[in-house]
Amino acid sequence: MKNILKIGVILNITAYLAVMLFSCSNPDAIVQAMGSDDTLSGIIADSVVFYRSDSGVVNLELRTPRMVRMETEDDIMEFPLGFDVYMYDKGKKTTELHADYGKSYGRSGLIEAEGNVIVKNFGSHETMFSDKFFWYQEQKMIYTRSHVRIVTPDKQIEADSLVAREDFSEYTMYSGSALLDVDEEE
Repeated sequence: MKNILKIGVILNITAYLAVMLFSCSNPDAIVQAMGSDDTLSGIIADSVVFYRSDSGVVNLELRTPRMVRMETEDDIMEFPLGFDVYMYDKGKKTTELHADYGKSYGRSGLIEAEGNVIVKNFGSHETMFSDKFFWYQEQKMIYTRSHVRIVTPDKQIEADSLVAREDFSEYTMYSGSALLDVDEEE
């Protein structure tokens, strides 16, 4: 009976040591493997108001009912319910942008806007209407290959495409027409 008890104790100790040895294999690898299957691919935020400033002075304000941020190589932010952007110069609103849908490609600085795109320039009193446009922030340029209409106090210009500086100080329209107010001389 003593031998059986002695063998039972030895087997228990051996089993306990085996479990301890094999359970401590590589906790870092296990934790990393567990985390890789359960990572977030994006973030959804509602009622977002975002400000960008320089030296404490706001130069851009973004408002959107919903923002979806996707963890990709290009750091994509999507605005499926639309967005409004307000640009400021020294605290004064210079430009306003509205669209029903948008997507921002963070690393490349490209913003895509679709559906009822309206860009108002308060300095030149010009308003652009289009269905879709692309804004390259680093180049400070706007492009569209969709129908575009620009309305000013004295003219209305329509075209099939547009290339413009973001402040509308210069723009080129292609395949267009214009309505101009002309003073009649007597």
